Amino acid sequence: MPLHRVCGLFVVLSACLISFTPPCDGGNILVFPLDGSHWINMKILLEELHAKGHNLTVIRAAASWYIEEKSPLYTSITVDMGEGVENFFDVYVEEHLRMLREGASLWTFLKLTKNFLFVFSQAHLTLSEALSRIFDDESMVKSLRDSQYDLVLTDPAFAQGVVLAKYLKLPLVLNVRWITSGEGHFVIAPSPLSYIPVPRSGLTDKMNFMQRIKNLFFYSIILFQQKFLVGPSYDALCDKYIEGGCDVISLLQEADIWLFRSDFVFDFPRPTMPNVVYIGGFQCKPAQPLPADLERFVQSAGEHGVIIMTLGTWIKVLTKEVTDEIASAFAKMPQKVIWKHKGERPSTLGNNTLIVDWMPQKDLLGHPQTKVFVAHGGTNGVQEAIYHGVPVLGIPLLFDQYDNLLRLQERGAGKIIQLSDVNSHSFEQALREVLHQDSYRQNMQRLSRLHRDQPISPMDQAIFWVEYVMRHEGAPHLRTEANKMPWYSYYCLDVMLLLLAAATVLLLSVLAIFRCICCRSRRKTKAKQH
Repeated sequence: MPLHRVCGLFVVLSACLISFTPPCDGGNILVFPLDGSHWINMKILLEELHAKGHNLTVIRAAASWYIEEKSPLYTSITVDMGEGVENFFDVYVEEHLRMLREGASLWTFLKLTKNFLFVFSQAHLTLSEALSRIFDDESMVKSLRDSQYDLVLTDPAFAQGVVLAKYLKLPLVLNVRWITSGEGHFVIAPSPLSYIPVPRSGLTDKMNFMQRIKNLFFYSIILFQQKFLVGPSYDALCDKYIEGGCDVISLLQEADIWLFRSDFVFDFPRPTMPNVVYIGGFQCKPAQPLPADLERFVQSAGEHGVIIMTLGTWIKVLTKEVTDEIASAFAKMPQKVIWKHKGERPSTLGNNTLIVDWMPQKDLLGHPQTKVFVAHGGTNGVQEAIYHGVPVLGIPLLFDQYDNLLRLQERGAGKIIQLSDVNSHSFEQALREVLHQDSYRQNMQRLSRLHRDQPISPMDQAIFWVEYVMRHEGAPHLRTEANKMPWYSYYCLDVMLLLLAAATVLLLSVLAIFRCICCRSRRKTKAKQH
C-alpha cells in the first residue's frame, strides 16, 4: 500500500479511537484559575467540561476582576487573596506604557526589567500568603478533602493551584503557556538555547552568534527570577505544609498533563514531551452573526471593508497623545473602523470610526468584511486571527506580546509597530502596507488552513486528556525521568569523566610500560658494554 494511504489510514483510525473512547463518568474537578485574560480561555474549557457532565468547583478571589461568584457552570469557593494585587498591576502598566513611549535604550530596558521583576515577585508573595491562609483554615481544608476531587485543573502562571494539588495529593492538569518564571517548555522539555528563543528576547529560531549571547543573557534573567524572586515564596509554603518539602519547578514537572495553549503553526519547532498536549486555538469557533446595528455598520463599508482594533483586557486606555495620533490615521482611511476604546474620546476621530466599550471579537474576525486586525499581540487574539485568516498590525505593549507578534511577522502574516514609533503618519503607512500588500493576507490564510487541518480539534484534545487523567487517576507513565536526574548525569558528564579517567589511566599505563621496557633495554645495553 502507498505510504500516503497508510498515513491517511493511521490518522483516521486515531481519530476513531479517540471518538469512541468510553466516556468518563461525570468527574469532580477542582479549578484554581488565573484572573484576567487567562480566565477567558479557562472559562471556555470549563464550559465544555460542564457540557460533558463534569462537576466543577472554582477557587476565586473575593475581589476577582472577571470570575463571577455565582455561575451555572461551577460552584465557587471565594477566598481572601489579599489586597493590592490589582493595584500592583495598574501602577506597573501605567509606568510601563510611559517608558515604552520614551523609545528603546539600555536604560529603558533596565528600568522595564526591574519593574517587571519587582511587580511579579510582589504578586507571587501576596498570593502565596493567601494560599497559606487557606491551608491554615482547618474547616476549608476538611471541606476540600471531603469533596473527593478527581483532579486539580490550574493555570500555573502563578503556582497556588500547583502547590494545592500537591497538598491534597491529587492528579494535576495544567492549562498552560506561562509558568512562574517564563514559558512552560523550559522546565519540561529539552530547550537548546542555540535555536529556541527565550521569552522577551525578541529573537526567532534563527540566531547568529551575538543573538545566541543575547538569548543566554535573557535565560539568565529567568533563572535569577526563579531562584531569588519567585522560588522563595513557594519554598516557604512547601517547607511548612508539604511533607518532605518541595519546590515549584519539581511540582510543575510532576504534572500529569500539560494542556499547552500553542501549536507549531504559531510557534517555532522545538523538542517536546509525551504529556504535553497542544491545544492552541482551542477557544476558536466559526463566526456567529453580528448584532443588527453592528452588521449595518460593517456592511456600510462596502468594498473597502472594515478594520478592527482592540488592546485586550489589561490596557484600559493609552495616552491622549497616542489615541489622537491613531484616530487621525484612521480618519484618513477609506475603510470603516471599529475600535474598542475606553477613556476620553479622541479629538481627531473621523466619521468612519465607531468607538465601542466591547466588541464580539471572534465574530468580527470571522466576518468577510474584516480586512485588518490592529491588536496588542495577546495569545488569544493572535490565535483567533490565525483561525480566521486576518492579517495583524501589532502594537506590543506587555509581557509576551512582542514575541507573539514576532512569530506572525516572521511568517509574513503581520507587521509590528512599536508604541514609541506610533504617530499619525507611521501608523497610517503601516496600516496601508498590511491592507494593500496581498502577501500579508495570503500568508495568514495559509496559516489558517494549516491550523484547521487537524484530525481532532484542539478542544476535543483538551477534553480527552482531562478525562484520561480522571479515568486512570493520573498519567505518571508519560512523565520523563530526566527531571529527577542531577544536571551532571543528565548531560552524562559523570560518564564522560569516567571514560576520560579510564582513557587517561590506560594511556599512562601504556606509557609506563614503554618506559619500563626502554629502561630495561638501556640497562642491558650498558651491561653488555661493561
